[in-house]
Amino acid sequence: MQARKVIDHIVNWLDTYLTHSGMTGFCVGVSGGIDSAVTSTLCAETGHPVMVLNMPICQAPDQLSRASAHNAWLTSIYPNVTPKDQDLTPVFSSIQTHLPSDIQDKLTLANTRSRLRMLTLYAFAGHHRLLVTGTGNKVEDFGVGFYTKYGDGGVDISPIADLMKSEVYALGRELNIAPDILTAPPTDGLWADNRTDESQIGAGYDELEWAMAYTALSEEEKRAQPLDGRQKQVLSLFRRLHAANRHKMDPIPVCEIPDHLRP
Repeated sequence: MQARKVIDHIVNWLDTYLTHSGMTGFCVGVSGGIDSAVTSTLCAETGHPVMVLNMPICQAPDQLSRASAHNAWLTSIYPNVTPKDQDLTPVFSSIQTHLPSDIQDKLTLANTRSRLRMLTLYAFAGHHRLLVTGTGNKVEDFGVGFYTKYGDGGVDISPIADLMKSEVYALGRELNIAPDILTAPPTDGLWADNRTDESQIGAGYDELEWAMAYTALSEEEKRAQPLDGRQKQVLSLFRRLHAANRHKMDPIPVCEIPDHLRP
């Protein structure tokens, strides 16, 4: 991949979209991970106003420090970047207090964290007339659907959603993203035990990228590539997750009313 040319293409796309949107800039949630680091830097490269929000909720110290360091690095290079720290732990704790205890399973609370961040991003973005900018990559968004519906999936634009995870890393290296972000195990930061993406999904991103590419092959091409045991396992996992999460990737179903039923 020609990383610099891809960067220039995305930056130009962001600039063009913003110009036609009537908004003033971009709003990005920064987590300390590679996707948000690359996305926020691409937005900063446009020269338009960028607000980067660090929104910890009972966050692991290493995630918090990486996010803060990245925001400080951005502001030292790009004068158009404004960092904001918004601790959402008290708000999340209040939600836990008021929701019935019998619905507070771990997955529900993890998704609630993500949706609370979405709400916060739109509060800041709406006030400052900014576009909420998504940080999901292609294998997450359109491969296994590894995101929260109306959480980190609730955005205005998705500049890296056509990039595989490996390609996001390539852009990160070209953009001089901090080494500790480049080497940190990917995590959504939504769990108290700080579990990684791989431990949640059951496969690494390199394996998921392979599975996504394999499913796009013709039947003849697939027959020419015998699979080993692990590949069969990953392919089955990919297909199961893709099918289970189609509701996130497809438009909201609309019940269309036939003309003959209308007055």
